[in-house]
Amino acid sequence: MVERAGTVLVINSGSSSLKYQLTTPTTGAVLAWGLVERIGESSGRLTHHAGDEEFSVERTVENHDQALTDARQMFDEHGPQLEDAGIIAVGHRVVHGGATFAEPVVIDDRVIAKIEELVPLAPLHNPPALAGIAAARRLLPDVPHVAVFDTAFFAGLPAAAATYAIPPELAAKHHIRRYGFHGTSHRFVSESAARLLGRDPAAADLTQIVLHLGNGCSASAIRAGRAVETSMGLTPLQGLVMGTRSGDVDPGLHAYLYAKGMSMAEIDQLLNKESGLKGLAGVNDFRELQELCTAGDEAARLAFDIYVHRIKLYVGGYLAVLGSVEMLAFTAGVGQNSPEVRAAAIDGLDRLGITIDPELNQQRASGPRTISPAGASTSVLVIPTNEELAIARDAAAFAPRPEPDSAP
Repeated sequence: MVERAGTVLVINSGSSSLKYQLTTPTTGAVLAWGLVERIGESSGRLTHHAGDEEFSVERTVENHDQALTDARQMFDEHGPQLEDAGIIAVGHRVVHGGATFAEPVVIDDRVIAKIEELVPLAPLHNPPALAGIAAARRLLPDVPHVAVFDTAFFAGLPAAAATYAIPPELAAKHHIRRYGFHGTSHRFVSESAARLLGRDPAAADLTQIVLHLGNGCSASAIRAGRAVETSMGLTPLQGLVMGTRSGDVDPGLHAYLYAKGMSMAEIDQLLNKESGLKGLAGVNDFRELQELCTAGDEAARLAFDIYVHRIKLYVGGYLAVLGSVEMLAFTAGVGQNSPEVRAAAIDGLDRLGITIDPELNQQRASGPRTISPAGASTSVLVIPTNEELAIARDAAAFAPRPEPDSAP
């Protein structure tokens, strides 16, 4: 589809928060953005950014409907005016599309019913997304609302990569497979990396590894613009070490801890909220972890080493799957801003053709850049992710075509 001129309102609804951004998909310009926090709690907070100004207010926000109404009020009071913004579509981030949704889709009652069916696969994420969709459709009923799914980029994984080694009847009954997450980011970054180096993202011989390293972390292997492997699985818990998530553990750990007296809810809380860097070193902010490392904290140093070791395991495995890798891209908060992580993750891989220029790696820059030496067989890149822009462009593709000028 051809993208239409105009603006798109992007909405990301969490269980107790709602993020929004008004952007121009053709240029990437952000006209305004904001965050409603602590929805459903005794006190909430709204923050609205328009131009270079920030406006905030403390108030109780009972639900997502009120959150969007309050956001609309911030637009009315501080701009830009939504009526004059030329909104052509609303894009919604939906975490889980299951095996049903491999592409963005215009939201209608059938789509909402399908997303509701997927709630058991994402009980913490899909319900607030549905609440945000319902509120936004009431607020802006005259433009298409488009769902963009985190899992969509990985919906076409090869069967050998997507299938767990359990009885297929059981897997089919309970919809168990590797779904992968952060797909919007992996797609955006892989396409941006290819274009940065003048390559067609869908070229048959193009192979890429993308490392999305933030508080949540994931890796992907991509061939010809299509994902062939990813680190997250049925849930976002699998894979790399993360801020509070353990990443890969022995699957028998759950049964072992259960036998030791922990409930399943306690085990889930442990592995998702109290593990990873936080469990190992007491902090999940990577900047704090690096400060502790610098101060000689042994637990922090071990956490750093485990974090990097897991990245190397996946890079090596993906190189074996792909056969060769033309581009390796770092993205998200840690990937974009920590030269120490990039250097450690690449250290020792020079015999595989993966190396970085230390000076280029240390340079601070906000845009996409290459940090590998000239002539390296694998281009190592730092690519800022922009999921909101990706969602806006996906949504804009569904905007109605303007009426042709009928004047003689």
